[in-house]
Amino acid sequence: MTNPTPLHSRHRTVLPDWLALYYKHPIELTHGEGRHVWDADGNRYLDFFGGILTTMTAHALPEVTKAVSEQAGRIIHSSTLYLNRPMIELAERVAALSGIPDARVFFTTSGTEANDTALLLATTYRRSNQILAMRNSYHGRSFSTVSITGNRGWSPTSLSPLQTYYVQGAVRSRGPLAHLDDAAFTAAAVEDLEDVLGQARGGVAALIAEPIQGVGGFTSPPDGLYGAFREVLNRHGILWISDEVQTGWGRTGDNFWGWQAHAQNGPPDILTFAKGIGNGMSIGGVVARAEVMNCLDSNSISTFGGSPVTMAAGVANLAYLLEHDLQGNARRVGGMLLERLRAIAATVPAVREIRGRGLMAGLELTKPGTDEADPDAAAAVLEAAREGGLLLGKGGGYNTSVLRIAPPLSLTVAEAEEGAEILEQALRSI
Repeated sequence: MTNPTPLHSRHRTVLPDWLALYYKHPIELTHGEGRHVWDADGNRYLDFFGGILTTMTAHALPEVTKAVSEQAGRIIHSSTLYLNRPMIELAERVAALSGIPDARVFFTTSGTEANDTALLLATTYRRSNQILAMRNSYHGRSFSTVSITGNRGWSPTSLSPLQTYYVQGAVRSRGPLAHLDDAAFTAAAVEDLEDVLGQARGGVAALIAEPIQGVGGFTSPPDGLYGAFREVLNRHGILWISDEVQTGWGRTGDNFWGWQAHAQNGPPDILTFAKGIGNGMSIGGVVARAEVMNCLDSNSISTFGGSPVTMAAGVANLAYLLEHDLQGNARRVGGMLLERLRAIAATVPAVREIRGRGLMAGLELTKPGTDEADPDAAAAVLEAAREGGLLLGKGGGYNTSVLRIAPPLSLTVAEAEEGAEILEQALRSI
């Protein structure tokens, strides 16, 4: 029999209070197709958030659903204790695309676990528990990743297995460096990095950084900043971890990986990924050069990382993305969408800034005429957009309110125009 109790009430009864839900009246999504999803009441929405940047190509992509179905019909699970053809095939493709020489790939089930593994590798390789992280950052919800997250809204404890030092530079348009031009901004951030290292005790293990901060509100530094950091890191033997959980796979349009906007001194030592590669299946992973990946001297396996079913989905999804040049689509359609959003923002006093790259756009809202965050306005726009048939995301640091826009990379020009029109109406309604 169907339980007659409303689903929201059942959710509140058995799930944690801290498990966030969007909207005053939360919606149950029942199915999707392309760039659209439907709720349990039959309402159709244009999806501009993709399950938190996870539905990368399209909802119900036939190539992916076929690969999952066929693999599930053969064998669903085996663990990493046995040879796994789909896992090896996906690892080969990811290693080749990573830009890291002599790359090794380890698969996990999430971005949190990927970053957790990267921290394990870096601290073991460097024999240090000291980590550099960026202010306003977010790297996951495990004990170790919470401890390096530079965003208090997502860091519920000050206890930590790591000693973390926070560096300036990831937020271009706020803070003490915002008034500087790009070159001076980068120079000042490098100086800050040098100063922070002067306070560290001994050898720091790694710097971990999102090329574009996701939960932090799609903020980013000038191109080349992390490359400039790399010069300093190299002098000290410190590893660079690029957290590509949200920026990978061509979403930024200009580059396949976010780190490539900072590539003047080579690729990162460690790259982490997740979300979009599985198009909804639970895939995360770490890429590192062999010397770093193989530094662990104890046994390890993964029960669910590299699952035959998720790996089959990843192989099919990555093939579709490359064959259909979705990175190019993100650059073209995303560029047009950003221009359209900036034109709208110019006439809406509550919009402080439109920022982003490709199909990764952030819309920051403040109280008109000030730099004061306006979370009530962000919540109102989120609600109004849903009523108009558009799903968005939220984010921001402790002092910002940002709407996050990250649709599937197959978004069409017509859908981009439709979404921008709904968003404009929502903005004008507050």
